[in-house]
Parts: sequence; structure tokens; C-alpha cells
Amino acid sequence: MSTNTSIPGSAAGFAAQRFFKTWGTLLGFVFLVLLFSALRPDAFAQLRNFRNLIEQVATLAIASAGVGMVMVTGDFDLSVGAVASLAGVIVASLLVAGIGIPAAIAITLLVGAGIGAVNGLIIAHAGVSPFIGTLAAMTSYTGLALFVTRGTTIFGMPAAFRWFGQGSVGPIPVPVIVMVGVIGITWILLDFTTFGRRLYAIGGNRQAAYLAGINTQRARFLAYVYSGVTASISGIVLTSRLFSAHPQAAAPFMLNAAAAVFLGMTAFRDGQANVFGTLLGVLIMGVLSNGLNIVGVDTYIQSVLTGAILVLAVLLSGLSQRSR
Repeated sequence: MSTNTSIPGSAAGFAAQRFFKTWGTLLGFVFLVLLFSALRPDAFAQLRNFRNLIEQVATLAIASAGVGMVMVTGDFDLSVGAVASLAGVIVASLLVAGIGIPAAIAITLLVGAGIGAVNGLIIAHAGVSPFIGTLAAMTSYTGLALFVTRGTTIFGMPAAFRWFGQGSVGPIPVPVIVMVGVIGITWILLDFTTFGRRLYAIGGNRQAAYLAGINTQRARFLAYVYSGVTASISGIVLTSRLFSAHPQAAAPFMLNAAAAVFLGMTAFRDGQANVFGTLLGVLIMGVLSNGLNIVGVDTYIQSVLTGAILVLAVLLSGLSQRSR
């Protein structure tokens, strides 16, 4: 009687594969931190640099949280950078015009929600492709920001507005507090509410979700509204941090947010967008940019690497989805 000895080996191989699927992206992040720390311990591996890095990625993380919620449903949002830039222009214009800071922020957030609602109507209700719909929206919102500013940068905001992007509560920078708040709210919505479970069901199989009684159009619409609000929050914090508003200040968010969410889809959940995976993706993008700057790599090469990371993240998330 023969004994099959391949099963333990197969089980060990499956366990190893499962481990790297779940934690491989996190290990990659740790590797990057250790690599740049070894290359430039005098500059990268410093508490001041880590604090600056977290502050720098906070605005991207805020915007990426909303993009991640949209991508949970299987949709896409290319307009996030344009919305954030437009939000910065709006809040700066209102402040320069003499509107109070609370009112200016509230109006800007309402506009962001309205922009998200427009995107949701176009895509979820009118049935336009998410790629085409948000690409057209990105072009329109960028044009609107350029029209409002005439292509120039807005200055002259009240000094108190600096607090939102440059202030701190004790040792913690305000942008980091806002980031943690947005990430926390997004996590609760996605993982602990019926709304979040419906979004994941839609992303898994939209037709099956519809047949199960889920109002897929409304859920997708609300995801876009949320993305519009988070993009506006990101734009407000970025404008305060720069203490100026340029009509294309947040343009890099379009690709960087997508790369962060796709990287996050390779971590913690197999091929599914998730909050902490997205945050990890943002941190990877931030560490890579910060480390390459410190070691003196050309900014054009950094753009090449960002594109390569996006392609790799899409491939890995696609493999995870097929495996799942």
C-alpha cells in the first residue's frame, strides 16, 4: 500500500502562497523603508523625515479613500485630481472674497458632494462607462478651475486658514488627524454597515446583487458622492498646506490614487479594494517618492516608476481576483 507524501508539501506551498498574497505588499513596504534607510540613514531614517512623509501623503490618502470606495463597486474615478484642484480653487476664492473660513469650507464640501452626485448620475443612472464618464468630468472640472483662476495661482487667504494644512494638535499634524478621521469613517462604512456590504456585493457580481434586491444604482451613486466629498477635503487641506491654490495643484492624484488603490487590492483582501490596503498603497507611493528624492533620482525617472508600479499593481490585483 503506497502512501501519498505530496499532500503535506502541497499544503505548505499553499500556506506560503496564501501568506505572500496577504502580506507580500506589506513586506514590500518594509523592504523599501529598510532599503532607503540603509542608503541614506542620515536623511531618510530620521524622525523629522518620517513626520514630513506622513504629512505629505495625508492629502493623497484622503482622496484615495473615496476612490477606493468607488472601486469597491467595480467602478472607477479619474476625476479625483481635478475635483481636489477645483475644491482648492473654490475655497481659496471664497476666502479671498471675505467669506469666513467655516462657511467657505462648508460651501466647498457641498460643491464636492454635488460634483460627486453629477458623476454618479452620469455613470450609475445614465449608464455611461466609468472610464469615459470620469475622464470627461476630469476635463470639464480642470477647465472650470482654469476659467475661475484664469490659469493663475490664488494667494491672499487669511492666515488662520494655514492651521488646516500646517497646524498641529500637540505633536500630531492636523492633516494627519484629518486623514485618520477619513480613513476611519471609510473603514466603518465599508466593513461595518449594510451599505458597505452592498458595495462589496456589487463589486463581486453586479447582476447577482441586483437580483438579490440591492439598489445598485443608488449604492454606486452614493459611492461617487463620497468620492467627491473626500476629494474636496483633500483639496482644502492641500490648499492650506501650500497656502495657495493652483488650478492643477492636485492633478497627480489621478494616477497616484489609482495606483494606491490597486496596490491595496493586493494586500489583506484577494483582489478587492480595502481601506487599509489603500493606506498601505499610499504609504508605498510616499516612501518611494521620498526615498528617490533623497537619493537623487531624477523626477522624470520617478514618473516612469510610478507608471510601472501602476501596471504591476493592476496585474497583481487581476491575478488575485482570478485566483479568488
